[in-house]
Amino acid sequence: MKKNKSRSECPISCMLDIFGDKWSLLIIRDLIFFNKNTYGAFLKSEEKIATNILASRLQGLEENGIIKKLDHPDSKAKVLYTLTQKGIDLLPVLLEIHFWADKYFSLPTEIKAKIKEAKKDKGAFIKSMTKELEDRFAKEQSSS
Repeated sequence: MKKNKSRSECPISCMLDIFGDKWSLLIIRDLIFFNKNTYGAFLKSEEKIATNILASRLQGLEENGIIKKLDHPDSKAKVLYTLTQKGIDLLPVLLEIHFWADKYFSLPTEIKAKIKEAKKDKGAFIKSMTKELEDRFAKEQSSS
């Protein structure tokens, strides 16, 4: 998933060049909604990503400027992964996917509650959550 020339100028095609598999979006989901930020935390997600796939997707997301690696403040053996602004800007996209899924799938109660909250005032929800993410990732960056 190295950064390479786009297949076309189509926005969907360009996005698929980066997120053309389910794992990349799930990693971003974990960073945004579940506050996961280490390799081990991503491995514990219920989808059970294989270690080689995880390493590959993290590398691709970093090469495409969606995430960046930071030194872990508590361990030289660990790395923190954080979203860049480019990654944080995916929040509205993931939110729309949640809205669509809420319409067509049976979702857990806690996810439905978050979706209901977001639907009340989508703009305010995005603004608030974006600020929260920016603050969280700035804090991680300053402590590494």
